[in-house]
Amino acid sequence: MSTATAALRIAYSDLSTIAATLDEEDTWRPTRCAGWVIRDLLLHLLGDAQRGLVALATPAAGPADRDAVSYWETAPNGHDPAFRELRAQRTIASAWDLPALTRAFVETSRAVVTLVGRAAPDALVATQDHVLRVDDLVTTLVVEAAVHHLDLVVGLPRPGPRPEPLALVRRTLDGLLGKPAPADWSDEWWALVGTGREPLSGRERRELGAAAAQLPLLG
Repeated sequence: MSTATAALRIAYSDLSTIAATLDEEDTWRPTRCAGWVIRDLLLHLLGDAQRGLVALATPAAGPADRDAVSYWETAPNGHDPAFRELRAQRTIASAWDLPALTRAFVETSRAVVTLVGRAAPDALVATQDHVLRVDDLVTTLVVEAAVHHLDLVVGLPRPGPRPEPLALVRRTLDGLLGKPAPADWSDEWWALVGTGREPLSGRERRELGAAAAQLPLLG
């Protein structure tokens, strides 16, 4: 089992556990995504798992034109702040019955993990008009899941993501930055500041130097 596959199992298992423990009131709590409550974010996570499911069922001819890092350079931003997008997300998420939404995420994410376990890491698949190796696709799913796990639990008494998914977030952010973040920054903190969820302190900005102007590296 590749590092990415193992991390995806952990990331989706932990998110499924959280989803299964939510009640209706929980789903209206705010997240780190501006304007999104938990049910909005859960719907977004379902959409990303569906992206993985479709990609794994869509073999592609080579060569790959994106990897686990360069994918994010052209990836669509899932958090468009335009009010029209916010209204659309809320309208769709509100229409879902909570048990149905939870079941859809749990079953879809489980199916993705099953298909990943059967796929060759170097096999090529298509997603969002690009071609990636399966292992790179899986890494993008892990990054999405881990970062949104942090978004999900900001006001919710649940544990955050485990080290394995966060390590892949760090690797991806370092790749986008073009150099490693300072070693004394925790994986979780780098995930938060590297995606613009928390501001850099003055000291941290000096440590990054000119590269600080690149942040946020992904949405």
